[in-house]
Amino acid sequence: MTLDHFLLLPDAASRLRISEVKLRAWIDKGKIRAAILPGGEIGVSEQAVIVMTPTPKDELPEYQKHAHLKGMAIWISEAARKYNVLHQTILKWVNAGYIKRLGNDGYRTFVDEADVAYCAEIYHQRGGQGKWLFKEDGTPYKKGDTGPLGKAT
Repeated sequence: MTLDHFLLLPDAASRLRISEVKLRAWIDKGKIRAAILPGGEIGVSEQAVIVMTPTPKDELPEYQKHAHLKGMAIWISEAARKYNVLHQTILKWVNAGYIKRLGNDGYRTFVDEADVAYCAEIYHQRGGQGKWLFKEDGTPYKKGDTGPLGKAT
């Protein structure tokens, strides 16, 4: 028989890259296994945390296809033309933190082309405008994820 290992709530939330409030909601809904530890602290199943820990954006296969462009500067208008995405959409992704801003020359804002290529690929795969494309960490939404308003996608 193996015993379960538990992480303290703050540590589990940190590893999952979510707030403690959100993790408590998951526990209440039965989405993740937890227990009350001696001393009254909440422990979260380490195995469940491992399974639910998101893969960072730059380790996803969709991102790796464009990794050779990492650090290459492209200005937003050029990126819009090259990747067939509206200028406003790219700017929205920059402001949300999905695309890294590399600098500007006074007139043009330069961004990381690998980030643009990745976001554009997800955008075109998912059917473009009007869709929830990315979670806060820049990874794509999957069916069943909750959107920005807490509704399932």
